[in-house]
Amino acid sequence: MKKTPSVVKKNSSRALEVLSDLDVRVSMIQALIPLGLKAVGELLQEEVTQLAGIWYERKASDRPWRRWGRQQGSVYLSDQKVPISVPRVRNIKTDQEVDLQAYKRFQNPRKLDEGLLLRVLKGISCANYQACAEAVPEAFGISSSSVSRRFIKATAEKLRQFQNRSLETYNLVALFIDGDAEDKMLIALGITINGEKIPLGFVQTSTENGRVCRQFLQELIRRGLRYHEGLLVIVDGSKGLITAIRKTLDGYALIQRCQWHKREDVVAYLPKAEQHRMRRKLQAAYNIKTYEGARKAQDLLKPQLELMNQYAKNSLEEGLEETLTLHRLGMPEHLEKSFRTTNCIESLNSQVGNRVRNIKRWKDDLFGDCGHTKKQYIL
Repeated sequence: MKKTPSVVKKNSSRALEVLSDLDVRVSMIQALIPLGLKAVGELLQEEVTQLAGIWYERKASDRPWRRWGRQQGSVYLSDQKVPISVPRVRNIKTDQEVDLQAYKRFQNPRKLDEGLLLRVLKGISCANYQACAEAVPEAFGISSSSVSRRFIKATAEKLRQFQNRSLETYNLVALFIDGDAEDKMLIALGITINGEKIPLGFVQTSTENGRVCRQFLQELIRRGLRYHEGLLVIVDGSKGLITAIRKTLDGYALIQRCQWHKREDVVAYLPKAEQHRMRRKLQAAYNIKTYEGARKAQDLLKPQLELMNQYAKNSLEEGLEETLTLHRLGMPEHLEKSFRTTNCIESLNSQVGNRVRNIKRWKDDLFGDCGHTKKQYIL
């Protein structure tokens, strides 16, 4: 196999930076499937020759390395594990096996499970993965169980990167925080000054109590969450979450409670025959542009609710001012539509649901040394 020239980057202000010839060759070989398998064997033989010399050559006293037969092994090409016969080299002075550096590189290649990760995320189940794998007749290690293990490994690394990345570069103006009741996840989604949605982090928890929420927010701050210029924080109405926001962000946050959640909480106390009519009235009140008009319309509904169910009236009164924060701010209509509910996070949850629809059984487990809880699955 012909040698690939080293890539040299010249810069007069810096010393020459030369990429390793072996690294370049490894990267190229991994893209050559199935020819890569033959190329791996040639690369291993080259290293053996460098150590032990050519066949039948008289060995100098300062070269103690000798060929020592072969053994069965495996390498990764792209995202597949492939069997290969590996030459052995031994140091006869120390009586120890010599590790071949090229072989070691193919045991831990860059982006080992990236291809598998993308395929599963795009809807290919682990059980059907073998049918769409690259055409290497000798390929093994692509059973549903092995693919599941490799997918967990790949997603665990992605999760570690996601949960530990710095947030300092994001110039945020709004923060959505909401819980996924089904999976018991507390999720934070940031909105930048340019309108970009940035998932910031999540934590798995059985409840949205103040302590858990406060620790979650403190972790975001530790990672660089910028809030001293003020944030609009949109929540579903959890008392523990609201208390945590007030204590942790300490006067730098304006809270907007989700109008949809408040509306549904109120009508849930009413007879089914009355729910649709009252839902329309509550929504009409929220649609009024001015704070004074919206507040007056809400107050007019209280006597009607009291006649039907006192708890419905109490529900409307609880946190009513926080559902009208956007009205007090005079938020433009095109922005108000996005910030009046937690739909941004609901959309994110829906996208996650589409990605994991092939999962048949979840298994909770600790997320290794990262200290977070993750979900593993078995297909």
